Amino acid sequence: MQAQHDRTSKQEFQINTMRNRQLQQHFVNKLSRYTVLLLAVMTFHSSWAQTDGDQQAQLDTLKKNIEQLKKELAETKSNRNDVHQALEKTETSIGELNKKAEQLKRELDQRKKKLNNLRDERSQLDKQKQQQQATVGQYINAAYRAGQQSNLRLLLNQQEPARVSRNLKYYSYFVDARQQKIASYISTIERINAIEPEIAFEATKIQQNVDKLNTQKQQLNNAQSSRRQLLAKLDKNIVSQDQRLKSLLEDRSRLERLLSQVLNNVDDVKLSGTSERFGSLKGQIPWPIKGRVLQTFGSDRIGNKLAWEGMLISSPAGTPVKAVHYGRVVFSDYLRGHGLLIIVDHGTGFMSLYAHNQTLYKTLGEWVDTGDTIASVGNSGGQKQSALYFELRHEGKPTNPQRWLKRA
Repeated sequence: MQAQHDRTSKQEFQINTMRNRQLQQHFVNKLSRYTVLLLAVMTFHSSWAQTDGDQQAQLDTLKKNIEQLKKELAETKSNRNDVHQALEKTETSIGELNKKAEQLKRELDQRKKKLNNLRDERSQLDKQKQQQQATVGQYINAAYRAGQQSNLRLLLNQQEPARVSRNLKYYSYFVDARQQKIASYISTIERINAIEPEIAFEATKIQQNVDKLNTQKQQLNNAQSSRRQLLAKLDKNIVSQDQRLKSLLEDRSRLERLLSQVLNNVDDVKLSGTSERFGSLKGQIPWPIKGRVLQTFGSDRIGNKLAWEGMLISSPAGTPVKAVHYGRVVFSDYLRGHGLLIIVDHGTGFMSLYAHNQTLYKTLGEWVDTGDTIASVGNSGGQKQSALYFELRHEGKPTNPQRWLKRA
């Protein structure tokens, strides 16, 4: 009997020992998984922070290189070059003046809306005041006729205790309601007194904004006049087709050097979780603007000696220019021959270029999404009509945009 008991105890000990070992192994395995996961998360955050720092360093380097490139491109001191420099300064100034005018216009609209709301509120308060004034007057007359009855008089004029208690309660309700009405009336008067200076302040600010806006418009008109004179000088300097061709080739060379700097200094854009690869969207890319296509990719530009490497799309000045896909701005500045130019890197070797803008709304390093407004249509770069020059590049080489854009 004792031997059987010993065998049973030994078996239970072995089972418990095995269970403990299994539990220990399970705990170790779980701890190992958590440790691996923690290390992975720490590594991800470290690499992410390093990636952000690397990208910013690349953008800083690109900015310095672009500035150096612009200085090199501006080294020639010919008379024609002086005119181009003056044109660049004037058109850049026009872009800034337009941006300031748009900002003033938005502020003006907001202040007008606020002023209208304040005036509507004052009108409602005036009506409320008249109604409350009549009610308060009735309370005063009722109190006067009642002889300003006190709680003591109500007690003395009643015989039944229940009626006395009920009338005292009614009287307290009446007094509370009267006090609330009077307090509300006083509050209305105080708000009317406070709203008048607010209305006067907003009206003054609106007039100041109008004056600033008129000044901006006058400066803009002067800049536009100066631009027309500079364009006339350029037209006199370029009298032959060969000179025109030479000028266009120089413009193209400047763009190629700029793109070379971009490609050499910025790594491929890392796509966001919701973004599709540009290369998979042929025929699905939205148009940057709506308008009539004036020039198509590959069409003759000047005497069968130079072809268009993008599209020229007509649209009224000031029309919003939209980004065609998610990406990062790698250039946003003036480039001779292209005017106010913005370039967006979409990753996987694809870039989109938007030239001859009136105003640029995004700066170097900013992220944009499909449909974001990045600029407005203009005629900078010496153009005579408002139109957007739109170009797509893959691995630095021009590609036909119409193959990528949605059917109009």
